[in-house]
Amino acid sequence: MAVVENELVSMSVSDLWSLHERTSRILAVRIISGMCELEKGVSILNRKGPIKGANGLQRFRTRRKYPKVLPKYRNPFVPSETWSGRGRQPRWLVAAVKAGRKIEDFKISYTNGPDLMEKRA
Repeated sequence: MAVVENELVSMSVSDLWSLHERTSRILAVRIISGMCELEKGVSILNRKGPIKGANGLQRFRTRRKYPKVLPKYRNPFVPSETWSGRGRQPRWLVAAVKAGRKIEDFKISYTNGPDLMEKRA
């Protein structure tokens, strides 16, 4: 049912209000049903049950464990602020680089023999 603008202008306030209430109810029902469909899809994607592998065998989906990464860079003014070199650069490092310093100035040197960071990579 398409409503033309001329029809809306000629309607009384009470008719417009009842039209508003009906459309609000219909929209609420449609939004809720859409959210239910999305939640079903997300639950299917997140389930931890067995999945078929490329070779046809079933296997369980598990999260990959990442090794702990040692920090590579340290803020000289606040030594507790470190960065491993992964992800976005921290604000203190971005500000220092913009000020003209080099990232190598903040590199942590490990004194236990050769550079441990080079061996891990």
